[in-house]
Amino acid sequence: MASISLKAIEKSFGETSVLERIDLDIAPGEFLTLVGPSGCGKSTLLRILAGLEAPDSGDVLIDGERVNDVRPADRNLAMVFQSYALYPHLSVGQNMMTPLRLRDLSFTERLPLIGQFLARAKYRDLSSQVSDAAKVLKIDHLLARKPGQLSGGQRQRVALGRAMVRKPVGFLMDEPLSNLDAALRIHMRSELAELHRSLQTTFVYVTHDQAEALTMSDRMAVMMDGKILQLGTPDEIYNNPRDIRVAEFVGAPKINLLPGHLDADGHAACEDVVLTRVAKNCSGDITIGLRPEHLALCSVKDPDALQGRVVHKENLGADIYLHVILHQGGHRLVLRAAPIEGVPVSIGQNVAFKLQHGVAMVFDEAGKRVDLSHEAEKAPAKSGVKATVPEVA
Repeated sequence: MASISLKAIEKSFGETSVLERIDLDIAPGEFLTLVGPSGCGKSTLLRILAGLEAPDSGDVLIDGERVNDVRPADRNLAMVFQSYALYPHLSVGQNMMTPLRLRDLSFTERLPLIGQFLARAKYRDLSSQVSDAAKVLKIDHLLARKPGQLSGGQRQRVALGRAMVRKPVGFLMDEPLSNLDAALRIHMRSELAELHRSLQTTFVYVTHDQAEALTMSDRMAVMMDGKILQLGTPDEIYNNPRDIRVAEFVGAPKINLLPGHLDADGHAACEDVVLTRVAKNCSGDITIGLRPEHLALCSVKDPDALQGRVVHKENLGADIYLHVILHQGGHRLVLRAAPIEGVPVSIGQNVAFKLQHGVAMVFDEAGKRVDLSHEAEKAPAKSGVKATVPEVA
């Protein structure tokens, strides 16, 4: 395993700036995910790390050594591509052996007299390495097949196996699961996480799917517009986004964002509803973020409840998501809810719901997070939401 560092990396294509002074330190054995929407620069950053692109400025360091001028093949980093890049005319075993044989391409040329004998011995050794990697990936029974005879998940394992046999100091993965169907992607996420734990090697993983980043990463870097907006553990990124763009991107369903106002006493309110209190002692326009799981149905007679009408219902089996239009302000919210006392909720029904205390997120006009006050965080749950909306029968 290796430590990897990117120092002040910048990259432009013509007049278009793709990366702006990226600084990133990746610990040995860490699973770090670069996540963001298409065009944010994450794949370009990975290619610079691999040596397939050169930065305009800045340094790439592996185990503390600058490798800007080192060829990709000599960086000992294995790249796994979105397209798998398998040779269709070679068997699975031959595909996995290819990087090992390329590494020793001049072996027999250097020793022409005994080359044939040594080549056979070398081939047995390489075959053993391929077999060991195939067993780890549970594809040892597929070694004689061609890529065209494999499923998408099996091809992905072959691509991983081809990278594994090189015994690299780190794996670079560029959206390797994007070509798989939804069920197989979920399965492969767990397999990749298990593989990382067993190999104990540095993984740098690129994806636009925030679910992949949340479920597999030790840390994730959320990128937008060529910058890293936030770097942290999945829990930190999800529960404590420091930028409104991070809050919007991470989470499914998306976070509810309501326009609000911050008064001089630090009360954050939407329309006439005070949702929380913040530490910032000033006034102005704000945006209030509410995660769907932080809203719970309650009685319409509760005076401290938000109230609205259900306009759409998503029944996902274990979870039910309600799309609600608030009676006051006409804002639309999504909440994860279970039926009250076993009574199902239907479209068109008036409902009431409350916010868990201390979980509202407040963002200023620049989209930066405003911290909640200590008083708000420590207050009892029953004092959380104060509403002046009229009761709906």
